[in-house]
Amino acid sequence: MTNTQAWDYAVGMIKVDGLEPTEEFKEYIEKEKRGEVTMDDIKQHLDKKYKVKEGSVNA
Repeated sequence: MTNTQAWDYAVGMIKVDGLEPTEEFKEYIEKEKRGEVTMDDIKQHLDKKYKVKEGSVNA
């Protein structure tokens, strides 16, 4: 499976659930396909954007 096929499959799985990746995430996907960023770069970006800081969520 090529990198492009893997991303197409992953995005398809997201869409099956009725969700759509953000434009920002789609841009990261395209950059990764072109070799401009790595999977580690994408993971760090997502971790920074979506990780909840301890004590910031009301239980």
